[in-house]
Amino acid sequence: MNYKKNKFRTKTSGRRPASTLNPELLVKKSTGVLVTPFESERSFDQLELNSTLLKNIEGKGYKSPTEIQEKCIDPLMSGKDLIGIAATGTGKTAAFLIPIVQQMLASKDTTGLVVVPTRELAQQVYSEFKSLTKGTALSAACFIGGTSVNKDSSLARRNPSLIVGTPGRLNDLIDRKALNTQARSVLVLDEFDRMLDMGFIKDIRKIVSGMHGRRQTMLFSATVDPSQERVINEIIGDPLRISVSSGTKSSDNVDQSIIRVGRDENKFEVLFNLVNAPAFEKVLLFAETKRGVDKLSKQLMQSGIRSDVIHGNKSQNYRSRAIELFKSGKTKILVATDVAARGIDIKGVTHVINYQLPQTMDSYIHRIGRTGRAESTGTAYTFVN
Repeated sequence: MNYKKNKFRTKTSGRRPASTLNPELLVKKSTGVLVTPFESERSFDQLELNSTLLKNIEGKGYKSPTEIQEKCIDPLMSGKDLIGIAATGTGKTAAFLIPIVQQMLASKDTTGLVVVPTRELAQQVYSEFKSLTKGTALSAACFIGGTSVNKDSSLARRNPSLIVGTPGRLNDLIDRKALNTQARSVLVLDEFDRMLDMGFIKDIRKIVSGMHGRRQTMLFSATVDPSQERVINEIIGDPLRISVSSGTKSSDNVDQSIIRVGRDENKFEVLFNLVNAPAFEKVLLFAETKRGVDKLSKQLMQSGIRSDVIHGNKSQNYRSRAIELFKSGKTKILVATDVAARGIDIKGVTHVINYQLPQTMDSYIHRIGRTGRAESTGTAYTFVN
């Protein structure tokens, strides 16, 4: 199919502040193929876990802990407070869920609350907990926006063993007197760097202040912002700090390049020619605004490329369906805002493309972390005007 240059429209809609990123920092060759994968000296059956939990872990195909799991599971099972920093795709979710499940199976007094920034991450944590607790009496609930608050209220009053949720919905349930967090003994803030951003800090403080029975606190993320230390100290007193990545650099498993678009070039045409190459099998394409995401996806579809969108204005059912179609390969390109930069665990993402410079290095790190996961390598491109 041939396209004339004037068929491609050049702008995505929506205003955004100018990025502060230096584009030259986004050029980096992958070193992942040269890194020896971490190999634990222990297998999971050497960790003195509950037999049902161990069976479920092995049923998921896990044989030995990843590095973040190796360093976190023992201290967390002993009840220590902890801050864990590790790149995406390294098993952070299981690093905190396995110790929580172990404690729950050992004591009925242990109940947990996991707070996450996005609906997709909440669903991922919930699903992981359900798979780890198969065959036990432990229960869980997932409370996120875009679902029935009345149904969530009814479920919250049943006091499930583990509650996973986003800050807004959790506080809504607390305000309705449906969710009582006072007796919850374990708190996890996953992707805590974003959780402590301006938009979340008030909600987080409110949730934390109500947990009078809290005995253990865990903070996990792929990055850490030094400016958040004061707030972190409010939440967690004297934690053990575990880091298997610096928390400030981009993935070593991702080839990173910038694409400079000249004034006389059609930006969408450059994108179209790029993603039409055979190597671009499963692509996450990031834009800065919801309107820009919708427009990009429409342009791709009109150009004959299967695409879909995910952003905050889409219903939860739509977002879940879009992710499943992308996972299955029925959609080649998923166009997204930063809502997809955290917590979406999709295997085989070959490329991440930033259609504009991300606002911050933190955002950039999380975006490109959707490819090059675990021991695989990936490729990231960032468009620079």
